[in-house]
Amino acid sequence: MKRITVLFVALLIGSTVFSQKMITRSGEIKFDATVPGAMDEVIGTNKTVSAIFDKSTTELVILGLVKSFKFKSALMEEHFNENYMESDKLPKATFKGKILNYDAKAGSYDVEGDLTIHGITNKVKTKITTVNDSGKMVLSGVFNIKLSDYKLDVPSLAKKTLSENAKISLKLALENK
Repeated sequence: MKRITVLFVALLIGSTVFSQKMITRSGEIKFDATVPGAMDEVIGTNKTVSAIFDKSTTELVILGLVKSFKFKSALMEEHFNENYMESDKLPKATFKGKILNYDAKAGSYDVEGDLTIHGITNKVKTKITTVNDSGKMVLSGVFNIKLSDYKLDVPSLAKKTLSENAKISLKLALENK
């Protein structure tokens, strides 16, 4: 019985020590489609983003629920969910890709993959920064997208406040699984 217990503990410790996957369920994404110089900001923040990064394969997967974006204005949040993102029909936004040339050191890396918003998937590539902080790896970066690439149309009445381009910023504090 002692051998089984020792073996179980050794396997448990070994899998934890050699685990290559890092996760978060409290990542942050900011969606900013503010027209430069406009009085109203079109900025939504989602602080319940899930992500997993596999250091051995450098695969990165990010998932955000669209309804979890919060805006300063309740009306803007309603328009975002109902008129643009159709979050009841298309509830998720995802990124599935790889960090290129990752070497486990803090620094700047290229990341590329498939970004899915509003049910439309496009290939994207951008830079991310990694920082090691108290046993966590913090990933941060920005995706610049054209809303029309994701079949998100800006009505002429909204063009003074809603840009046809959006900046999607992310900050993910990942921990060993």
